[in-house]
Amino acid sequence: MDPSIVESAAISATAEGRRREWLVIAVVAGVLIWLLAPVLVPFAISAFFGYLGDPLADRLERARLSRTASVSLVFLAMTLLAGLALFFLLPVVGGQVSHFVAQMPVYAEWVRGTALPWVDAHVHVDLSPYLDPQQLVEMLRKHWQDAGVATSFLGQVSRSGMVMIQVISTVLLVPVLSFYFLRDWDVLVERIDMLLPRAIEPTIARLARQSDEMLGGFVRGQLLVMMCMGGWYAIALWMVGLDLALLIGLITGMLSFVPYLGVTIGICVSVMAALVQYGDFQHVLLVAGAFAIGQTLESFVLVPRLVGDKIGMHPVGVIFALMAGGQLFGFLGVLLALPMSAIAMVLLRYAHERYTASRLYVGRQGASAMPSDDAPVDGEAPPSAC
Repeated sequence: MDPSIVESAAISATAEGRRREWLVIAVVAGVLIWLLAPVLVPFAISAFFGYLGDPLADRLERARLSRTASVSLVFLAMTLLAGLALFFLLPVVGGQVSHFVAQMPVYAEWVRGTALPWVDAHVHVDLSPYLDPQQLVEMLRKHWQDAGVATSFLGQVSRSGMVMIQVISTVLLVPVLSFYFLRDWDVLVERIDMLLPRAIEPTIARLARQSDEMLGGFVRGQLLVMMCMGGWYAIALWMVGLDLALLIGLITGMLSFVPYLGVTIGICVSVMAALVQYGDFQHVLLVAGAFAIGQTLESFVLVPRLVGDKIGMHPVGVIFALMAGGQLFGFLGVLLALPMSAIAMVLLRYAHERYTASRLYVGRQGASAMPSDDAPVDGEAPPSAC
C-alpha cells in the first residue's frame, strides 16, 4: 500500500480523535455548568467585576504601584460607587414604586375609559372582553399590601432554607471573590494559557485576544451608555413633569443594552404616564422630544464613541442569546449570554476564515495557499501567549 495513503489515513484518524476529545470536553463542561448553575452565580458576578476592573488596575500597576495597592484602590472605588448608588437611589426608587402602585387604579381607569374606547373607535378592535385592567390592579395591589417588596422577598427566602443560604452566600461572597479575581486576574490568565495544548495554543491565544478586545470594549462602553441614558431620561422626564421620571429613566437605561427594547418600553410607559397625569398632547410631545434627543445622543454620540461595533451581532441575535441563556442556565445563563455571544462571533469569523482558505472553497489549486492555524491574518502580528 502506498505509504502516503497510510500516512494520510493516520493523520485523519488523529484529527478525528482530537475532535472527539474536544467534543467530549465541551459536553462535560456544559453539563457541569448546567448542574452547578446556582452555585456558580456569585463566581460569575465576581469574575465580571474582576474583568471590569483589571484594565484600570493594570494601568495603576504600570504607574509603579504594587498589584495589591492598585487592586485595593480599584476595589475601593467600585465599592464606594455601588454603595453610593444604593444609598441614594434605593429610597427614591422605592418611593416611586410605591407611588406607582398607589396610582394603579387611576391608570386602570384611564385604560378602560380612554384607551380602549379610542382603540375601538379608530382601529375598530374591541379589546375590552380580553383586557380587564381592574382585575390586574386588584391582584397587584393585594400582593403589595399583604407584604411589601422587601417583606415578600424575605418571606419567600425564609420558606426555603437553601434559597436563603444561596442569597446570603452570594451577598457575602461577591465582594470577597471580586477582590481575589481582581488581584489574581493576570495570574489566572497565565495559568490557563500554560494548560493549553502547545500545538493549538497560538490559535487559541489569538482567538482569546480577539474575544477580549470585542467583549471588553462592548461591556465597559455599554455600561457607560446605560448610565448616561438612564441619567438623561430621568432628568428629561423630570423636567417634563412626570411623577415617575426616575423610575422610568432607570428602567429605560438598564434595558438599553437590549437593542430597541429599552427605548420602546420607556416611550410607551412615559406616554401613558403623561396622558394619565396631564391628559393633553403637549406633554406627550415633550416626552417624544426627550426620547428623540436621547436616541440621537445614543446613536450618534455615545454608542459610536464608547461602544462602536464591538460584537457586531444583529439585535435579534442579542435578544435570542439572552433568552436562550436564561432558559438553559437561569440567571447564570443571562450573565454569560453576552460573553458567550462574543466568543461565538469570534469562532464563527475564524471558521469563515478557514473555510474560505480551504480546499472545499478554493479547489485543489488554491489549497497550497491555505494559511495555517498559527499564521497571522489581515496584517496581524504573529500570535503570542495570552
